[in-house]
Amino acid sequence: QVRLVESGGGLVLSGGSLRLSCAASGSIPRIKVMGWYRQVPGKQRELVATIPSGGSPNYADSVKGRFTISRDNAKNTVYMQMNSLKPEDTAVYYCNMMSWFNVNYWGQGTQVTVSS
Repeated sequence: QVRLVESGGGLVLSGGSLRLSCAASGSIPRIKVMGWYRQVPGKQRELVATIPSGGSPNYADSVKGRFTISRDNAKNTVYMQMNSLKPEDTAVYYCNMMSWFNVNYWGQGTQVTVSS
């Protein structure tokens, strides 16, 4: 069984920064894509950023130039540096990892709150 554990969420003032981390543990298969999604109450979960194995990152237009996703395959960990945070970035952020067999794994979510 694979378990994803996120950390790094919290409360920050508008314009501030946070760094999210997500580490996988357990019987970890080879991971094709790692990513971050976010969700606010009453809305669908949306893609924030993904990074494929050996490929270039992909970002939602709303975070381009402010967020940076990276991965450490040896540690089965994905990170996301979030700068210039805005109140509209407030959400629960979920880590996602997809194996080469297209099986999705999700973390439990971490709250990010940006106060104006």
